[in-house]
Amino acid sequence: MSDGNFNRALLPPTPYASGVRMGSQQAKAKAQNALRLALEQAVPPLSEEQKEAVVGCFNEMMK
Repeated sequence: MSDGNFNRALLPPTPYASGVRMGSQQAKAKAQNALRLALEQAVPPLSEEQKEAVVGCFNEMMK
């Protein structure tokens, strides 16, 4: 008889957590691409190094 303590190895796997992680990774990738596109359109005189520095800073803030 079960007392409420289940052995998790006996339970079927649930893909929910991995789906949530994948969704958040896709959202971060879309945000990075949108930032790059916005930088290219709004501030064209920036060099590639400056754009990558801004994107790098954005990535640090996203962590």
